[in-house]
Amino acid sequence: MQRCFILIGGAPTTGKSVMARALAARLGLPWISTDQLRSVAKRYGSKDRYPCLYDSAGLTAEEFLTRYTPQQVCDMEFKQGGDVWPAVEALLAHDAWEKGGIIEGVNILPQLVAENKVNPGLVRAVFLVDLDEERMRKVVYTRGLYDDAANYADDVKESEVGWAMMFARRLQAEAREYGLPCVQVGKTGADVDEVLRVLNLG
Repeated sequence: MQRCFILIGGAPTTGKSVMARALAARLGLPWISTDQLRSVAKRYGSKDRYPCLYDSAGLTAEEFLTRYTPQQVCDMEFKQGGDVWPAVEALLAHDAWEKGGIIEGVNILPQLVAENKVNPGLVRAVFLVDLDEERMRKVVYTRGLYDDAANYADDVKESEVGWAMMFARRLQAEAREYGLPCVQVGKTGADVDEVLRVLNLG
């Protein structure tokens, strides 16, 4: 396989990390999450340079999800993608990944991919969508998104379900707008084969 970078975007609970791990094993590529890139950017960056990375700084889950509406949180997550994108570009430009690699996370957004100018010929992107609200709710109530689910009240978790569903629908619409592949996941082994197919790697 020629050198390539695979970008996997998707709302929370869609299985981006599971997909990245499976593709990494299948294709022999390293992978990293934008969660890790975001942590590095916050550690070595500044609030002036990356303001969207600090929206939830110092707030508990209850405080954050009570202060902001699901729509506001969804908008924050999209804006945050722009602050994380320079770290994604740095990886796309780096020679350390000789065969390429996989970058996954909520910060991989269709508009950013469409406007990317760093090694564009080596980049392939796919977006995972799961519009099954009950399946998302089960994950949120079991695992939590902002924090471990056991650490905050169930009524607050409904706000998480709300913004995550908004994010999924917006992501799907934006992927279609930019002509980028979007896979409706079923949380089965068939998902990996479908992603490989739409990326022309199957």
